[in-house]
Amino acid sequence: MSAARLPTPDRTASIAERMNVLEPTRRHRLIIGVVGLALFFDMFEIFMSGVLGAVLSDRLDLTRTQTSAVLSSVFVGMFIGVMVTGRLADRFGRRRVMLGAVAVYTVFSAVGAVSPDVWMVIGARFLAGMGIGPVLPLADSYLSDLLPARYRGRYTVWAYTIGFLGVPAVGLLARWLVPLSPLGLDGWRWLFLLGSVGGLIVLALRRTLVESPRWLASVGRIDEAEATLRTLGDTSPAPGKSVPTRTTPAEAPSTSTRQALRALLLQPVYRRRVGMMTVFHLLSSFGGYGFGTMAPLVLAEKGYSIVSSLLFSAVTFLGYPLGSLLSLPLIERLERKHLVVGAALMMAASGVLFGSADGEVTILLAGLCCTAVTNVFSNAYHVYQAEIFPTALRVTAVSWTYSLSRITTAAMPFLLVPVLADYGPGVLFTLVAVTLGVIALDIGLLGPATTGCALEDLNESLTASRAPAAVAPPGRRIVPPTLSTRATRNKPTHQERVKT
Repeated sequence: MSAARLPTPDRTASIAERMNVLEPTRRHRLIIGVVGLALFFDMFEIFMSGVLGAVLSDRLDLTRTQTSAVLSSVFVGMFIGVMVTGRLADRFGRRRVMLGAVAVYTVFSAVGAVSPDVWMVIGARFLAGMGIGPVLPLADSYLSDLLPARYRGRYTVWAYTIGFLGVPAVGLLARWLVPLSPLGLDGWRWLFLLGSVGGLIVLALRRTLVESPRWLASVGRIDEAEATLRTLGDTSPAPGKSVPTRTTPAEAPSTSTRQALRALLLQPVYRRRVGMMTVFHLLSSFGGYGFGTMAPLVLAEKGYSIVSSLLFSAVTFLGYPLGSLLSLPLIERLERKHLVVGAALMMAASGVLFGSADGEVTILLAGLCCTAVTNVFSNAYHVYQAEIFPTALRVTAVSWTYSLSRITTAAMPFLLVPVLADYGPGVLFTLVAVTLGVIALDIGLLGPATTGCALEDLNESLTASRAPAAVAPPGRRIVPPTLSTRATRNKPTHQERVKT
């Protein structure tokens, strides 16, 4: 593979610096709305699994293995989808690959609606999962690339707040539709159709989304990055206009998967971060998705009817958007790693309370608390994981580590369903609490501070090892006025500063 010409440092650095100080515009807000809508239907599809497990187990008299397969099939598909799309997004662009992922789950959700038996449902969920899985890590990296440093956390949380409205939506719609057969079609099949229609709406709005200027600059498409910056509202003059640049994707520098892995693992700072996020994602599914996926089955185990358990789930699922709103005033005021740690510990406590509760009021309050805190946790780590890796390999790193959570989420029903059946909800949520405690230690001890930092300040240039001329100049720490008193405390370590 011949070495491709890279953009000159002044123009590449200018793109990042101008993005860091750019004030959010109407176009930024429209992009947040469309990404939030994509996340809405992605969450709708993910949390449909718990509803399907409870409903189909009751309607089709499924065995324990079949119930577990219904729950896990989508997560196996998500793992494969995330693994495949990570490098594609770093090579061909965040926007294009994210829209492709939405198209995949749109098609196979429609297939699920007309499935004649449980095995075709499982197959359709697996294939839909290949599109569902990549949307979250792609959205994390896309928004991290696109947003100014001071607003990165807040605007990403707004996108996820819109997205997490999909969780109570699937619960409330299931409660309404499952007992019915509108137009002669079983209510649960309408859930598939609604998810597919949602994907079509996102695809219809695709022109609102622009490609990340940071990514365009990282692959040498500087003129396109400049044009996109102007679309986003930047009016500053661009330096080095006479420098020749390439404008076609074919000429962009690329790396193989093996080269990408070496680039991440050969530098100690990234090796530590990859290890930290590997542990995090291996265990996070038990806390983040354990409650949402298992709650309907836990309530059924406690003796509630399928309709009652769906109603309880729908009400407790309201905690997801409420928790997302709760994280808005916290995400830029508290250090994000500390927010992840604190939320993990609170999730553990509220989950144990939910599992051991008997009264309806206690169950409802514990469920609301657990789901609300889960979304503080989720929003904080989705922002955090995209901040700690460099632009050229951001989606690759986030996708590789995030994909591990899809594997453990797929295995989770085969572990937790028998634990629930044999030992009860108390033991189930105690096991979940232990995994959350390990997560808190992992992030608390190994995670770098990121709140208020420019991405270039947090990440060294991986391009340096391939082409010294393309090394980015030192990034700049951008601290909003409300964070100025913490500037010294949150300053990255010497090892994590950009090398010049």
